[in-house]
Amino acid sequence: MPYLFTSESVSEGHPDKIADQISDALLDNFLAFDLESKVACETLVTTGQVILAGEVKSSTYLDLQAIARDVINKIGYTKGEYQFSGNSCGVISLIHEQSQDINQGVDRGSKEEQGAGDQGMMFGYATKETENYMPLALDISHKLLQELAVLRRENGTVSYLRPDAKAQVTIEYSDDNIPQRIDTIVVSTQHDPFMEDDAKMLAKIKQDIISVLIPRIKSKLPGNIRALFDDQITYHINPTGKFVIGGPHGDTGLTGRKIIVDTYGGKGAHGGGAFSGKDPSKVDRSAAYAARHAAKNLVAAGVADELLLQVSYAIGVVEPTSIYVDTFGTAKVKMNDGEIAKKVAQLFDMRPFAIEDRLKLRNPIYLETAAYGHMGKEPQTVTKVFESPYNGRIEKEVELFTWEKLDAQDKVKAAFGL
Repeated sequence: MPYLFTSESVSEGHPDKIADQISDALLDNFLAFDLESKVACETLVTTGQVILAGEVKSSTYLDLQAIARDVINKIGYTKGEYQFSGNSCGVISLIHEQSQDINQGVDRGSKEEQGAGDQGMMFGYATKETENYMPLALDISHKLLQELAVLRRENGTVSYLRPDAKAQVTIEYSDDNIPQRIDTIVVSTQHDPFMEDDAKMLAKIKQDIISVLIPRIKSKLPGNIRALFDDQITYHINPTGKFVIGGPHGDTGLTGRKIIVDTYGGKGAHGGGAFSGKDPSKVDRSAAYAARHAAKNLVAAGVADELLLQVSYAIGVVEPTSIYVDTFGTAKVKMNDGEIAKKVAQLFDMRPFAIEDRLKLRNPIYLETAAYGHMGKEPQTVTKVFESPYNGRIEKEVELFTWEKLDAQDKVKAAFGL
């Protein structure tokens, strides 16, 4: 019997995502001026206020207020009527030094013997239903909001948009797990009060989303995905009727509160640990990236059409405590999932420092991950510039989204005889 599956995404202007981006901007700046920085920082945003907290061990000193304000302004919170803007909000820092009890389990005489920064389990997932090996409902949800942000910055046809937004997509699947059609699309976007009549204003917003945003999205999708858009889709556009009050004034934001948006939209699994604000010694982040890298390469190499990989750690211990694989019955090799997991452990070194080294994670690469998902984006090399009143100016060429590279396919195929 056919079934429905739903995923959501949130925009860069959503309060929780503002908090994530500030936390990752702080992390990037610490790493830019001291690659050995150990960082675990949290951000809270609310009406006119930003609160920074957490633990840091670093040789550098930063203007944390300036970094937070810059992030907020670049997102688009620059107007007083939003009740939250980069130039006028208060910024309070409660960041202090990292606990030596934690640090002694991570820092060792040999980097190769670096212990895990915490206990826990992390998951990686990949599926063949999209070109980037991501779940379809989440992928479309991200794209809707990325294009909505483009429309907002164009300030043309749709000039009333404000930064806060959410999207949700429901896909109808067949019995054999093949996407058949898009059943429902939900878009809630913050907006200026550009008409006195709320009903007419809502009608205009709904018309623009369906006639402007949706065609732009469809034009960028491959043909098989475009075919899933039909005239029977149910649209819920700003279903409360009005969304003028938004951002941190409408809802307090916290780092790490959108972990399903950050990963696989409810497909696969999640170990519960957030990513943003954490340096790569924290396996919550680095091992989740490594698990995605392994899962994506395994699916791309033809081991399975869908694959979930779990890795787990004990704090201060070098080797993972377990590696688990679930292919959901889609394996293309004559091995059971336990045998595939043993092969994965041989192919991918999941020790914390090995992950950092292989994926080049001890670099300032994290702000770009903090909105529209940490997984499924295109790997690229960019030059980033960091400026500090205490440390001067630095330009650094870095690789973004290394865990999305399909650079292990050959060794996977050789190992599995594909």
